[in-house]
Amino acid sequence: QVQLVESGGGLVQVGGSLRLSCATSGRTFVSYTMGWFRRAPGKEREFATAISWNGGKTYYADSVKGRFTISRDNAKNTVNLQMNSLKPEDTAIYYCAAGLGAATSSRDYAYWGQGTQVTVSS
Repeated sequence: QVQLVESGGGLVQVGGSLRLSCATSGRTFVSYTMGWFRRAPGKEREFATAISWNGGKTYYADSVKGRFTISRDNAKNTVNLQMNSLKPEDTAIYYCAAGLGAATSSRDYAYWGQGTQVTVSS
């Protein structure tokens, strides 16, 4: 069992930055691909970014590529999301997820956090 707790969300102006963190419990954290998904108001949940178990591979949705950076610290059981140049369309609830399958499909993630709200004001 893996428990995930996100933090770092909040209100930021257009062009600003936020750093999200996901703290995990469980001794098998190093085994999991870690991902960030988001759900904007009135929209389906969508993939944002993911990182392989050892950090060797990263994946980004086109909408965040070049602005978001995912990283992980296996010694601390944490995964982080640095978000720069934020846009109003980045407003969403951001969810941290852990899985053993492919990186970009929500179906491959077995464990999910409760989410943290990110609001970008124009």
